[in-house]
Amino acid sequence: MELRNYALEVDGTLRGRYTSPDALQSGEITYSARRLVASCLALGMLYGLCMGSFAFFRGAQEPGRQLVAATLKVPLLFLLTLVVTFPSLYVFSALAGSRLTAIATLRLLLIAITVNLAVLAGFGPVITFFASCTQSYPFIKLLNVLLFSIAGVLSLVLLRRSLDHAFDDWKDRRARAVFLVWIVVYSVVGAQMGWVLRPFIGTPLRRFEWFRDHDSHFFSNVLETVRALFD
Repeated sequence: MELRNYALEVDGTLRGRYTSPDALQSGEITYSARRLVASCLALGMLYGLCMGSFAFFRGAQEPGRQLVAATLKVPLLFLLTLVVTFPSLYVFSALAGSRLTAIATLRLLLIAITVNLAVLAGFGPVITFFASCTQSYPFIKLLNVLLFSIAGVLSLVLLRRSLDHAFDDWKDRRARAVFLVWIVVYSVVGAQMGWVLRPFIGTPLRRFEWFRDHDSHFFSNVLETVRALFD
């Protein structure tokens, strides 16, 4: 019954039930932050399980440990990024005249993350299918980057619509600037957090590691992977 309730709440989140204009204009969002975190953990672990399946299909060393690592790291990636970025995001929104309190801002961001992870979880069978039928490590990496990007854009659409009602005047440049700051700060920190927590997929024939050395950065590695895909 509890699992069913969580599923119904996630469905309500996707349908915008908890980000109604009345709630946002009043400055309060009543959805429990604890339940939002629980939803994020469950959805993130589901996608992480599918993401880590490549290690099983392509003969990575210690595939069981790699699968566990991916399952734990995906929700950790999103929640740690929120911990790092929330103070600055709230300060910017308060300076711009947002009606949302600190806890309401936190809940709104958790709702956006829940949407992001729900979209990723929906892509889970897709990533599992490709993991089972491709031997290209660069391809599966870039496919995951693409799916993360699509899910991120959809969650930003919800966030953008919510901010329409959270500010006295969305047309005010300060309000629009807050949205842009949120996008830049969260995206950059999230991308680098993913780099810090890697590996998620598991390189075939390479010794399992919980974490790798922090050489280079996410963006340069994506460019290197694109080049490797066409070599």
